[in-house]
Amino acid sequence: MSDLTKSPDPVEPLLKVDGLVKHFPIKKGVLQRTVGAVQAVDGISFDVRPGETLGVVGESGCGKSTMGRLITRLLEPTGGRVEFEGKDITHLSVGQMRPLRKDVQMIFQDPYSSLNPRHTIGTIVGAPFRLQRVTPEGGVKKSVQELLSLVGLNPEHYNRYPHEFSGGQRQRIGIARALALKPRLVVADEPVSALDVSIQAQVVNLLDDLQDELGLTYVIIAHDLSVIRHVSDRIAVMYLGKIVELSDRQPLYETPMHPYTKALLSAVPVPDPKRRAARTSRILLRGDVPSPISPPSGCRFHTRCWKATTVCKTTEPPLLELAPAHRVACHHPENAQDQQPTDTERLAGAPTQDEVVRTSE
Repeated sequence: MSDLTKSPDPVEPLLKVDGLVKHFPIKKGVLQRTVGAVQAVDGISFDVRPGETLGVVGESGCGKSTMGRLITRLLEPTGGRVEFEGKDITHLSVGQMRPLRKDVQMIFQDPYSSLNPRHTIGTIVGAPFRLQRVTPEGGVKKSVQELLSLVGLNPEHYNRYPHEFSGGQRQRIGIARALALKPRLVVADEPVSALDVSIQAQVVNLLDDLQDELGLTYVIIAHDLSVIRHVSDRIAVMYLGKIVELSDRQPLYETPMHPYTKALLSAVPVPDPKRRAARTSRILLRGDVPSPISPPSGCRFHTRCWKATTVCKTTEPPLLELAPAHRVACHHPENAQDQQPTDTERLAGAPTQDEVVRTSE
């Protein structure tokens, strides 16, 4: 296995991902010939230990949702390896994965489209029992009502339909369905991004409480660093199909090493006016994320980075541990020793620091 997946903790990881790749072919013409590929996930490695929460953040289109579907095997990987409890599940068939569905579940992003409007809540939350042919003690109805109560809903709403619930309540129904078979690993794909801001904290706190109560292991996918700050033990930052930084929560927020992470953190809203005044600058990245069909050579962030030099365009930086349990893929990291001190020739057309850093007034 790659060194990137080795854990400093003696506890064996629940989930190991090594060199995971997913390319979606682009076909054209009557003969549907393959003319290219969308490189959604392009060689990522990490592990998740039992009972911890790994947060995965990045801009829309960086491949984090695809990664979530790959590790739950809702998508077939193009390459790499996925292990769950030491078992290789990378290329298991639908039938072979069925027994593992009890242990690996997913909470989907949109609570409106992930629930069948023709089915009652009892039918939706009870579906995992029927699919796995599990008869819980006391019957399905009793178990479903206990799950509804567990996620903060009225058990008497068993016979209601999804349209009778708000967005936050629907997401709680989705959480109840995911927890029906007492899984070991739960992948939450942007579980609060479709919800009103006033409801987001409630759902995040619910996930945190359920983890303590049921001993769950989470992979929580988000595009907002502030959402997962208080529930994540470690955070992986993705950019254009790659992990560019992987660290424990506190070092990442206090001393981010990758320029992209620093830019993301500078964009997090600060509600307290006193703290807002203390923040002196905000980084405004130019342009959009490049196309995953033809990603930039070398470091994929070099087209938007104010520190980019010649080596950034020609050589892809490896994900190295530059501090204890803090890995970063950057030739010129922040808050760490420069990995390419001899390369000082800036790229032509690269933004300067003055262009991307705006001082607060």
